[in-house]
Amino acid sequence: MAFDGLFTKAIVSELQQLKTGRISKVHQPNSQEIIFQIRANNKNHKLLVSLHPSFSRLQLTDEVLTNPPEPPLFCMVLRKQLEGGMITSIEQHENDRIVNIHVQARNELGDQIERKLVIEIMGRHSNLILLDASRDMIIDSMKHLPPSVNSYRTVLPGQPYIPAPPQDKLDPFNVTEVEFNTIVGALQEPKDIVKQFAGFSPVTAAELLFRLEDNDLSFTVWRTFLESFNRDTMKPTVVENDRKTLFSALELTHAKGTTQSFSTLAELLDKVYFARAERERVKSQAVDLERWLSNEIAKLENKTKKLQKEQETAQDLDTLKLYGELLTANSYMLHKGDKEVTVENYYEQGTTVTIPLDPRKSPIDNAQRYFSRYSKAKTALIRIAEQLEKTKDDIEYFEMVRQQVYQASPIDIEEIRQELVELGFMRARRGKKKVKLKKPKPEEFVSSTGIPISVGKNNKQNDYLTFKLAARDHLWLHTKDIPGSHVVIHDTDPDAQTIEEAAGLSAYFSKARESSSVPVDYTQIRHVKKPSGAKPGFVIYFEQKTVFVTPEEDLVRKLRK
Repeated sequence: MAFDGLFTKAIVSELQQLKTGRISKVHQPNSQEIIFQIRANNKNHKLLVSLHPSFSRLQLTDEVLTNPPEPPLFCMVLRKQLEGGMITSIEQHENDRIVNIHVQARNELGDQIERKLVIEIMGRHSNLILLDASRDMIIDSMKHLPPSVNSYRTVLPGQPYIPAPPQDKLDPFNVTEVEFNTIVGALQEPKDIVKQFAGFSPVTAAELLFRLEDNDLSFTVWRTFLESFNRDTMKPTVVENDRKTLFSALELTHAKGTTQSFSTLAELLDKVYFARAERERVKSQAVDLERWLSNEIAKLENKTKKLQKEQETAQDLDTLKLYGELLTANSYMLHKGDKEVTVENYYEQGTTVTIPLDPRKSPIDNAQRYFSRYSKAKTALIRIAEQLEKTKDDIEYFEMVRQQVYQASPIDIEEIRQELVELGFMRARRGKKKVKLKKPKPEEFVSSTGIPISVGKNNKQNDYLTFKLAARDHLWLHTKDIPGSHVVIHDTDPDAQTIEEAAGLSAYFSKARESSSVPVDYTQIRHVKKPSGAKPGFVIYFEQKTVFVTPEEDLVRKLRK
């Protein structure tokens, strides 16, 4: 990763298109992210501020985030202070990962007010601070820092704003050619650049050093490199290899791996961060659910082992029946008080069987005892077989639900919880106000040829999509013998490309997401049936064809509506 000061400079350059734009809406999907909807140059934009310790960033985005039913307090403060306001300037603070956005708005009385958003992109120390620009006074912030936490500055409502501690480094944009020639000889490793100049991460420093060494440490290369972080000259690039993902606002010529270029930094950051950030959002909401599912699966696996042992013990029922029959046939040879008897086994000519006896019982009672044990063992085998089948079904169901949780969006999690409560597997959470969930809403995609595709992200959505939303002659897809989503192409005769793309979605939203050449079955909805009494999401189907595809995240993002 490389969200350093120079990358921040590039972001600020890209955000200049928001100047004179008006903030129409403010949303806070969770405790770490804010979305500003901005209307600028006759176009709607979404500006994302993330304070996640691992994914902190500022960017434009096209991705969709789910908002909570009620906005958090900080979101309401931002709405009151900023909605309807016009962005007058966007600037970077001293080549650091700090961005100031100035907003001209009006208060409840219609008087003009000046507000400033300070966005500090600093990993786990990131913050978003709203200021009264006329006094540099803090109105509120996403993270409050009392004196007991931070001795350098206090970040609390009503306190004067003190910028983050300055870096004791040179500003690379102010370095003259004479200074450069004096310094450049000491720049032997990326860490030397990081140590002396503000705004450099090890990745960006390594790229600069690579270019300098390849061009005789030229000052022209130095200036050209720095100018590459302007909107008109940058080349957003991602390089992926087995160990890590690197990105920059310019081409990374020193890095080895698979390289991908983007037209904007927004597209680059969505590619690098969105899937990871979405997973983190879900994880924060579903950590207890994931733990519960893992525990239930472990319990069921232990139960399976116990049942299998009981099954092995009960497997000798044929021997019990044989003992009973032989004792009955040879009762004339037996006497009360005998501890055992050896009789001829008439099922296998020429062999004998020694049968243990209860000396307290008569010969007939001993025979009846074996018949009774045989009957109980036979009943036990039937019960164990039923229990094993049920346990197997439950494990399969919980594995499927666990996979759905892993790939869910925040709203999907609540539907999954409700399903588990309705089936009696889980109790409703105490102290939580019951939220009335809306009609299930499968995720929508559009194929490259313009045909709508729907994907169920949990069992409620799967059943709704397959048996209520889709028409009988629409095409239904599912990974072959692999837990995954129901996918429907809303067309009676889709083209081959649409089928392949829908199959790619099916493979991606399945347990085989990380695999290649995944088999995906497809058939018409009329050939998909739900067995009587089956759990949500379980179906049988026939008249299917199979296509093999490799899941790709880029395809999912491209087709997402």
